[in-house]
Amino acid sequence: MRRSTCTAAATALVLSLSGAAYTATAQPAEAPSASDSAKPRTAAKPHIARIEKLTPTRTALFIESVAMKQTVQVQVLHPEGSAPRPSLYLLDGVGAGEESDYSESTWTLKTDAVDFFADKDVNVVMPVGGTAGYYTDWLRPDPKLGHYQWETFLTEELPQIVDDDFHGNGTNAVAGVSMGAMGAANLATRHPSLYVGLTSFSGCLDNSDPTSRDSVRGTVAYKGGDPANMWGVDGDPAWNAHNPTVNAEALRGKQVYISTGNGAPGPYEAASGGDVLSTVAVGGPLEAAANVCTKLFQSRLDELRIPATVVYHPYGTHSWPYWQDEMHRAWPEIAAALKV
Repeated sequence: MRRSTCTAAATALVLSLSGAAYTATAQPAEAPSASDSAKPRTAAKPHIARIEKLTPTRTALFIESVAMKQTVQVQVLHPEGSAPRPSLYLLDGVGAGEESDYSESTWTLKTDAVDFFADKDVNVVMPVGGTAGYYTDWLRPDPKLGHYQWETFLTEELPQIVDDDFHGNGTNAVAGVSMGAMGAANLATRHPSLYVGLTSFSGCLDNSDPTSRDSVRGTVAYKGGDPANMWGVDGDPAWNAHNPTVNAEALRGKQVYISTGNGAPGPYEAASGGDVLSTVAVGGPLEAAANVCTKLFQSRLDELRIPATVVYHPYGTHSWPYWQDEMHRAWPEIAAALKV
């Protein structure tokens, strides 16, 4: 497939929508390599501070995380009973629960995830929180966003809790939307032994192209964070260590499903009445940028001859109704990977 790049104008538009300017004042710090990321750390054991049974098949855990140095809420959709089952880790977009004042994931707030998974023999694990954090370990605490060590929490602390308390069988897949798609791709490529599959909706899974990196930085700046606190300034080795395009070989043999629209109005914009202009003005350029990043990532998969389902829709903005539909479409492949 022909390699495509974003234009500077498109990037400027996306960054202007995201809150644009930031100042990278922090100094670069040495980052662990992708292979080092999987090495176990010596740390005190995280524990569950409290449990809220929201329904017979939906539970909120409040976990005292050693890595995060705070209590982290995780909601789990789960079957009744104690039969062993696999787990799907489902990551949020940039708000990461901000839309509900961090009472739940945006997946349960804005999609039919609760009903859709009600008859599925799988744990659906949804962290709440992490606005603009990319579900990664930040090099430094951020004055605005806080102490982010999401990768350690999600890969070293949370899986054992899920398996112990929700009868997980040790088989996991990871999926995400937008920011969470990049987070999911980094988790899958940096911890390949932990996941059997990766699913990405409208994500930019590339940090190789300068405009792709600008998109990531713009997302962090949009929520008031300093992008240099995450992976350093441009050229810091942490950017390559967290680049799914560079680390795509780790996806060999796994289920991979990737989808994107192209930013053009579709059926949901037509049905939204007076909101259509604002939806297209914001969600159109963001989805167009995700479309370009997806082509870059698919080129890398093609180069490595790694099979994947890659879906390009001829319409669709960066919005939740389309991501709900994509979860329905992707589920048969995810289920097959999880052996549900």
